Amino acid sequence: MLRYRFLFEQMVRRELRQKYKGSLLGVLWYFVNPIVLMGAYALVFSVLLRVVDIPDYPLFLIAGLVVWVFFSQSLVNAAPSLVINAPLVRKVRFPRETIPAATVTVQLATFLVMLAVLLPAAVIVRGSLEAPLLLLPIIVGPLFCLVLGLSLAVSVLHVHFRDVEPVLATALLPWFFLTPIFLRVDDLPGVADRAWLGDLLEWGNPIAPFVDSVRTVIYFGAAPSLGHFVYITLVGLGALAAGLAIFRRMQRDLAVIL
Repeated sequence: MLRYRFLFEQMVRRELRQKYKGSLLGVLWYFVNPIVLMGAYALVFSVLLRVVDIPDYPLFLIAGLVVWVFFSQSLVNAAPSLVINAPLVRKVRFPRETIPAATVTVQLATFLVMLAVLLPAAVIVRGSLEAPLLLLPIIVGPLFCLVLGLSLAVSVLHVHFRDVEPVLATALLPWFFLTPIFLRVDDLPGVADRAWLGDLLEWGNPIAPFVDSVRTVIYFGAAPSLGHFVYITLVGLGALAAGLAIFRRMQRDLAVIL
């Protein structure tokens, strides 16, 4: 990757140009999705159904939504990336990992822009600037590793099994509602009486601790627990290692299959 860093940079630039080509708002469209979702879900859960009583609920909600949007959009866009770039894969010799990695990097850039806008809003809402905000890079690093590892895996699997992209898009919908974005795990119905259910929802879902950690820093202005730091580090590095292993094992026939 270091040897081909110029190619990687050009691929990221191309992804950005293609993503926002002909768009009047450009990168601002990345804000539209989480903001619209935040407004809709805040209206439903806190006003119409009144199932939540969380102060500054829109901030609580969007702190989780931005993590999910980065996670889901990276996977959805990375899955067909090798197929879309089939002519490049067949004709040029370079690390194939750069293709899904460029897609994830573009999503990371827009995710960081969203965080840069969200942080001042969180400081204004809380009325104070807390030191735990400095821990965000320590959380974003393993999150990027998790997303990149999964993206590498789904991109190369989609080349061999073209059902991966639609299956992934379908699976992300229930996965979204099983992730503690609308409520904290402890506030979910039935969790108080079933400790095992809370543990399953929080630790059995790989993205859940990342959502909880980012929200803890942005919304609560506190540091995540040591257990969360250990979990996200191990899961992030483990997913990246597994994704690389799967990609390198299955990439040998890419030029033939594509």
